[in-house]
Amino acid sequence: MAYFMLVINPGSTSTKIAIFQDETPVFTETLKHSTADVSNYSRIYEQLDFRKEVILQTLKDKSFDTGLLHAAVGRGGLLKPVESGTYEVNDLMVHDLKIGVQGQHASNLGGILAYEIAKPLKIPAHIVDPVVVDEMEEVAKLTGLPEIERKSIFHALNQKAVARRYAAEKGKNYNELDLIVVHMGGGITIGAHRHGRVIDVNDALDGEGPFSPDRSGGLPARRVVEMCFSGKYTQDQMHRKIAGQGGYVAYFDTNDARLVEKAASEGDKRPQLVQEAMVYQIAEEIGKSAVALSGKVDAILLTGGLAFSNKIVGSIRERIEFIAPVFTYPGENEMLALAQGCLRVLTGAEKAKEYK
Repeated sequence: MAYFMLVINPGSTSTKIAIFQDETPVFTETLKHSTADVSNYSRIYEQLDFRKEVILQTLKDKSFDTGLLHAAVGRGGLLKPVESGTYEVNDLMVHDLKIGVQGQHASNLGGILAYEIAKPLKIPAHIVDPVVVDEMEEVAKLTGLPEIERKSIFHALNQKAVARRYAAEKGKNYNELDLIVVHMGGGITIGAHRHGRVIDVNDALDGEGPFSPDRSGGLPARRVVEMCFSGKYTQDQMHRKIAGQGGYVAYFDTNDARLVEKAASEGDKRPQLVQEAMVYQIAEEIGKSAVALSGKVDAILLTGGLAFSNKIVGSIRERIEFIAPVFTYPGENEMLALAQGCLRVLTGAEKAKEYK
């Protein structure tokens, strides 16, 4: 039996949608939203009706019969911490996504949009491996201050999908392997996967790990405190320096890694140094993950947009291939990962989890 799924992945100024027949996309569309469109709303949730209508109109324009759908699946947002898996959207999840229980983010709309479209069709709505997947060991959560505990917020969807893909290619079960998965995009997260659980990972939104195209990475804490109390910056400005205006944006006023690499390849010393510093910090974080796995690493998997760069991948490989074999999976493939998670439930390979 073939299963049809509507896949929804909201971004800040776009909504990616796709119809999948099993693991094959029937069509994909990126629905662009102008700044004027989204600026009319003070909260993410208020964009629900606007985005829902755009999605439904696009399906109508494509002459797709929504009666063929077996399920809708959206990207999970900033919910309470959960274990990895595919979750059926319920009223509690909708409530927590609506209020932003861990913060406001465009991905909070993913589960709600899937739910709103699925409900009148009497089909299930799901989310898969949201960014709040928390499988960290307790020892990894402690800091030197009892008031501050480390959180697990990372690119769980892509990290888990790539890990499963590698395992399938090797004829193994993901739950049997010890892997380091490195997601390299606008933010960079590096997870230590032990037997199917991410036992430690850096929170790039919180300023952990390497700097990236638009995030600052780990910073000297006392210097950050001094900036906060200098009177020069508001709290919001400091937050944006850590996530959104750090990294390449801070140095070069762009988050386009291709432009930085082009300048570096043309002999510009500053881009060369900054790019190499990012690579150096990525390699250091991979080393930390190897320690978390007690040195038992079956493979290191590099993924995300930066994995398209032969220069970046080659420089990282030189520093870390003594740890374990290195494999590259460029891009994010989030739409396919969402479809695969939903399909595992529809086929009975997995049971949908309940959000509590």
